[in-house]
Amino acid sequence: MEQKDKDLIPLAEELKFANSYMELLKMRFEDGINFNITETVSNPELKIVPLSLQLLLENAVKHNVITSKSPLEINIYEDKGYLIVENNINLKQSLEKSTKIGLKNIDQRYSLISKEKIVVTDNNNIFRVKLALLTQKIKIMRTDYINDNNRYIRAKERVDELKGFYGSLISYVIVIPFLIYINYRTSWNFQWFWFPMFGWGLGLVIQSFKAFGYGSNWEERKIREIMENENNL
Repeated sequence: MEQKDKDLIPLAEELKFANSYMELLKMRFEDGINFNITETVSNPELKIVPLSLQLLLENAVKHNVITSKSPLEINIYEDKGYLIVENNINLKQSLEKSTKIGLKNIDQRYSLISKEKIVVTDNNNIFRVKLALLTQKIKIMRTDYINDNNRYIRAKERVDELKGFYGSLISYVIVIPFLIYINYRTSWNFQWFWFPMFGWGLGLVIQSFKAFGYGSNWEERKIREIMENENNL
């Protein structure tokens, strides 16, 4: 989490994290998983996209059968300016088709900072990913655009709620008098128009609470308010 906003981190740090992560997987799967991670780095200036190894390791565990009789073998090593991450293939039969979101995520992050692309090969026996090792200066990624996008999404949801409420209100104002008229012209002795008028009206009241700040938005504001008050204590 400390490295999540950086575009690059030292290769040695990423390898150290990957080794710790694999130790946890080893405790979980015991003889079902074996791994070999290089312990030395050819150049201390080499850097890599943070958490890329974790994504690749998670994918290997997710997509392959892991048993003591058919262990998952994972190797991570340097080769000619690349970090190689490879594993044997023993795909789970019931697994849904892969979306490759993890690989796309790594590739997109590389494209933001370098012309280098990740290289993926799959020969049905070994799945191999080559990650380019970079030497540029570490800097913090700008995340303002993410916050702006989140604000836009929330604003659009708010506008959609208001549009939905006003649309329902207009329909109510038009339809209910029409139903009253039909009821009056057909069988005024049984005034059934009260049922849709009150039922629909109750729905409008509930919708208005949500549209004008007494629904989830109100809950979020109260949660933030309580948290701020606790922080000030």
